[in-house]
Amino acid sequence: MSEPQSARRPMPLAAVSRDAWAPIRGVLTDIDDTLTRGGAVEPVALEALTRLRDAGVSVIAITGRPMGWSEPFARPPPLGWPIDAIVAENGAVALRASDDPSRPVQIEYVQDGATRACNAQRLHEVAQRIVREVRGAMLARDSAGRVTDIAVDHSEFEHLDPPAIEQVVTLMRRAGMTATVSSIHINGWFGDHSKLSGARWIVRRLFGRELDAELPAWVYVGDSTNDQEMFGHLPLSVGVSNLLRFADQLSVWPAYLTERERGAGFAEVVDALLRSR
Repeated sequence: MSEPQSARRPMPLAAVSRDAWAPIRGVLTDIDDTLTRGGAVEPVALEALTRLRDAGVSVIAITGRPMGWSEPFARPPPLGWPIDAIVAENGAVALRASDDPSRPVQIEYVQDGATRACNAQRLHEVAQRIVREVRGAMLARDSAGRVTDIAVDHSEFEHLDPPAIEQVVTLMRRAGMTATVSSIHINGWFGDHSKLSGARWIVRRLFGRELDAELPAWVYVGDSTNDQEMFGHLPLSVGVSNLLRFADQLSVWPAYLTERERGAGFAEVVDALLRSR
């Protein structure tokens, strides 16, 4: 029996056919270590985002970063990024630019206010237990901007080894949380939302369409283990080459891999997409 495509190592980005690029009308992308380096967007990635906007290609960022961190980048350019929206906190919060100068960013939540309020104390209790029981565990520095989840830093400013990361994930899941590991953080939340459900939600809210009915029209770009659901769902999925750092942790691979890392790898995807037009 042949190996399923999702389990195979990816092909080089150059192997994407012109026919596969032709129907693409939108880009879904992770942020950390896909567009950024050290928490800041790389100039080559920002320039690539601008080229997509100028070409009329929709761009939606889907990230584990918090609502508060994401809000400045969801503002209308030139203050924000040239993108259609950001889905933050792993599918829980959608942010998009508004025409109202008194409220430049429109924010929506998957969970209602009562649910968020109920979960807030539970999130706090799990966070305190992790910090108390896992040696070296520290909450992410962007935690003040989080509304629906908690994040433990494993590679941004602090370092946790693989056993400690697994201990954090185990504590989160035993508490009934969903837990994922990004390139920098371990995120945990109450609820069944995810990057994929967030992508479906925002495509419906922005365009009145169903993502699953037009999968060949979208490409997903990511860099870490928490992108695996998106890699497996989008026929045209791409990992920037720093994804290889997680090779021994991946069970689902993207279909293709760039030559370059982070923002330069994202720019490779944009170059290939726009050359096909």
